[in-house]
Amino acid sequence: MMDSDQGLSSVGLRKRTLKPLELRRTVERECAKTANGETTAEEEPLTPAARLFQLPSVNCCIIVAIGLKTEINIGEGIKWLEQTLFKHPRFTSKVVVDDKKGGEKRWVQTAIDLDYHIITPDLDPNMNSGDQFVEDYMLDMTKTPMDLSRPPWELHVLNVKTSDANSVIVFRIHHSAGDGASLMSFLLACTRQLSNPEALPTLPTMKKRMASSGSWGNWPFFFAIWWIFRLIWNTFVDVVLFVATVLFLKDTQTPIKGPPGVGRTPKRFVHLTVSLDDRKLVKNAMNMTINDVLLGVTQAGLSRYLNRRYCEDAKHGGATEKKNNLPKNIRLRSAVVFNLRPSAGIQDLADMMEKGSKVKWGNTIGYVVLPFNISLPNNPLDYIHQARAIIDRKKSSLEAICTLGLVLKTLGVKIAAALSLRALSNTTCLFSNVVGPKEEVSFLGHPVAYIAPSIYGLPHALTIHFQSYVNKMTICVAVDEGVVPDPHRLCDDFGESLKLIKNAAIERGLVKNGAY
Repeated sequence: MMDSDQGLSSVGLRKRTLKPLELRRTVERECAKTANGETTAEEEPLTPAARLFQLPSVNCCIIVAIGLKTEINIGEGIKWLEQTLFKHPRFTSKVVVDDKKGGEKRWVQTAIDLDYHIITPDLDPNMNSGDQFVEDYMLDMTKTPMDLSRPPWELHVLNVKTSDANSVIVFRIHHSAGDGASLMSFLLACTRQLSNPEALPTLPTMKKRMASSGSWGNWPFFFAIWWIFRLIWNTFVDVVLFVATVLFLKDTQTPIKGPPGVGRTPKRFVHLTVSLDDRKLVKNAMNMTINDVLLGVTQAGLSRYLNRRYCEDAKHGGATEKKNNLPKNIRLRSAVVFNLRPSAGIQDLADMMEKGSKVKWGNTIGYVVLPFNISLPNNPLDYIHQARAIIDRKKSSLEAICTLGLVLKTLGVKIAAALSLRALSNTTCLFSNVVGPKEEVSFLGHPVAYIAPSIYGLPHALTIHFQSYVNKMTICVAVDEGVVPDPHRLCDDFGESLKLIKNAAIERGLVKNGAY
């Protein structure tokens, strides 16, 4: 295995020289006229959420690894960027402080210097492990803060062969530039179908679970009253629990719970690709949603992993992985980020760069706190049933709107940041699920093998993302290695848990013809 320090020592020093890309013509096209007839670059004030992420205490970045099936042609990639990414004002704007308006921060368009934003390190073609190099490279990126005096994004071009790709693009952007939903959606809107290079990708349609008509079919008024009462009650309970989490309600100190300050430590990113058909089989066999299955798999995987860690840490004899080594009444919760925008099609997302687009850019998010059931039931399908009960209850709550949106509007950015960080610090991890294209796509003109998004800078030692793409699902894990020293084994536990749940559904006769 290659020595990580030696392999990364020259990455930041040796890169291909690229000429600055002047975008002043684009800026002038978007400029407003002053009273003297002069042109000035268009400005946009930072949203409250963007100002929150600009605070030193919330230095958070989104990072996406995109594996490609071919070696990257950087010249072709830059042409692709000019046609897509560079057309969006956010990627050609930097934050400027307006002293005349009391230090107000605004996005102001500027020229792009490719030497800073597109990094193409010279790599050793004979390196021992491409996978290890990419992991070490991304770990090293988390040690280097972004320069917020420039447009806050970078694209790293790694022409290195890994176990599941022939090259890797690593895209990093500061969270103040946009939330994960807008950034991932826009990246997907920059891709094109391989079978039709002029067509945007299509995303799977999300089928909503319909309430059974039953006796409610004849009593719509009473059903509406009950639904409103349940919404108000669940929201009240969730807000009270959120306040309690801010004040005193902490998760159990398990082996995956990070210590204070974990948000500022380097993170290692690993991923595992599994079959999407297994997830679909469980979903259809149990009449569940995708989120039900993924949450159930996450609970099962964390339970397997923690049981092993408690076994390894046990000081007394007799502890084995086959026994239940879990303490009773573990409180383990995850923060789950929700996109508060109305759902939009991929064409709307591609048009976000145009004025008047109905899909708004920025940070339009809230989050809820999901309790995870950490246990070892005899029936693996219990994880899915438990997940469904949790998600169904959270759907009848306005927690996502109250936890961040209302706090920002009523208490201000600094107070909202302090409350949010304290609440997140008292939970254990972050969980997210992103739906990807149904067909194979190209990015920067190159066919995509996988997409692995993640985030770092929040006060968690563990972040879990699920990303679907064609007939595959990528499980992405970001960890503090001082807390989770074996992230590959954790990924394997998620993959093994999905297989156990699928096999349980088959053994119990729940799989019918066409279950996929």
